[in-house]
Amino acid sequence: MNAHAVLEGGPDDLPERIIAITPPEVEVKVPFRGGYEHFKAASRYQETPKGKLPVYEWWERTEIAE
Repeated sequence: MNAHAVLEGGPDDLPERIIAITPPEVEVKVPFRGGYEHFKAASRYQETPKGKLPVYEWWERTEIAE
């Protein structure tokens, strides 16, 4: 069974806000528009259609080197 997390913050047009993760991830990196959006685990949970999930908060964006 895959674990999931809720992404909070970052670009308003990020297509997925609930993503699969491999616990116990402290940070997740989501490819988006030629770069990566970085999210760090928060110490809280949110109720979602998939149940109570950990929240990961946006903290930075990095560009993909060409």
